[in-house]
Amino acid sequence: MLPWKRVLRPLAALLLTAAVAAVPAAAASASDAPHSGWNDYTCRPSAAHPRPVVLVHGTLGNSVDNWLGLAPYLQSRGYCVYSLDYGQLPGVPLFHGLGPIDASAGQLAAFVDEVLAATGAAKADLVGHSQGGMMPRYYLKFLGGAAKVNALVGIAPDNHGTDLDGLTHLLPYFPGAEDLLKATTPGLADQITGSAFLTRLNAGGDTVPGVRYTVIASRYDEVVTPWRTQYLSGSGVRNVLLQDLCPLDLSEHLAIGLFDRIAFHEVANALDPAHATATTCASALS
Repeated sequence: MLPWKRVLRPLAALLLTAAVAAVPAAAASASDAPHSGWNDYTCRPSAAHPRPVVLVHGTLGNSVDNWLGLAPYLQSRGYCVYSLDYGQLPGVPLFHGLGPIDASAGQLAAFVDEVLAATGAAKADLVGHSQGGMMPRYYLKFLGGAAKVNALVGIAPDNHGTDLDGLTHLLPYFPGAEDLLKATTPGLADQITGSAFLTRLNAGGDTVPGVRYTVIASRYDEVVTPWRTQYLSGSGVRNVLLQDLCPLDLSEHLAIGLFDRIAFHEVANALDPAHATATTCASALS
């Protein structure tokens, strides 16, 4: 990596954080918002936004910390917003998404049913970060989710796994390391490129009919690598590279999901494509 990039990445993160702080506080409590706070089961979707949005955190994330930026952003735009915890391991608080991913997809299925029953909506939209953008595809493909979901928006999703910049290729050189990983943190093992879980998930195609898919990736992602493996193939897919929208945005894997309002603007476009507006560097102030 060139030295100037090492300097610019944290600078870009600082600028985006400043942009978030610069947005008027009134924007976070828009008068037309149908509720206050997210995970409000009294919220009723509006005619403008008829589907609740379920946020699916990433590995080592949780239902709160992962969404302190995006949940209020969507809430202020009139969405009913919900988030869940999944993939918990016994004795490991706060850091979730470590359990077997097929079991996590079952937790998502139950949560979506709960949200649909509470809101009266026929379908939900899903927005996930990292594992949270990939795991729902198991729900859609194998657990009946396609009948209950309109759109899946993945922010830096590891749809075809990750080699962690090549580090996973070292596992065979450490006898027992891979077995230990599978035994202690199966959710991590499932995300390694070529895992049995991913082989099954992607067999026969990336998508299922009737669901719209959006992938928002960053070329500076250092966790899901190579970054192009985040993209999906199939009908109803839109793959977006963040730097095509704003070349100045140097967000990496965490920043794109936690506080990048340029990425957030593109999420809003994916949830409501009929009223989408151009996502540019100026979207950091929207």
